[in-house]
Amino acid sequence: MDEFIKYLNLEPMSGEDLKRLSPLKLAYLGDAIFGSYIRTYLMITMATKVNDLHRRTTDFVKASAQAQIFQHVEPLLTEAERSIMMRGRNQKTKTVAKNAAIGDYRQATGFEALIGYLALNHQQDRLHEIIKIAIRLIESNPSKATQKQEKGKVL
Repeated sequence: MDEFIKYLNLEPMSGEDLKRLSPLKLAYLGDAIFGSYIRTYLMITMATKVNDLHRRTTDFVKASAQAQIFQHVEPLLTEAERSIMMRGRNQKTKTVAKNAAIGDYRQATGFEALIGYLALNHQQDRLHEIIKIAIRLIESNPSKATQKQEKGKVL
C-alpha cells in the first residue's frame, strides 16, 4: 500500500490523522484488504473452480469467522492495536449482515478496523502476522459446508 500511495504522489496519513479516522472507515478498508489477502491465499493453495473458491472464501470473511479471529488475536495485540479494534467493535452501525448475530458483526467490524489501521499505519509485517494467525485459526476450524465439500458431498 505504501508503494501505491507514493506512486500517486500522495502523502501518507499521520498517526494523528489515523487516530481521528472513523473506525467504520478503517473497517471499510480492512474488509477489502482482508478479503484480498484471503482470495490470494486460496488461489495459491486451492486448485479448484471459482465457485468453490468463493464458498471457501466465505469461511474466512463471514462475521462469525471474523468474530472468532477477534477473540483469538485480542490477547496478542498491543495496547494501541487493541484500542483500534475495540473502537471498531463499539462503533454503532445502522446495518447488520443478513446472516450474522449482532455480537459477531460488531466483533468482525473491530477486526476489520484493525486490518485497515495496520495497512494505513505502514505496519505491513504486523498486518501479515495477524492475517497469518487468522488463516491458521480458520483452517484449523473449517465450516461444516467445507467439511462436506472436502468429503466429496454435494452441498
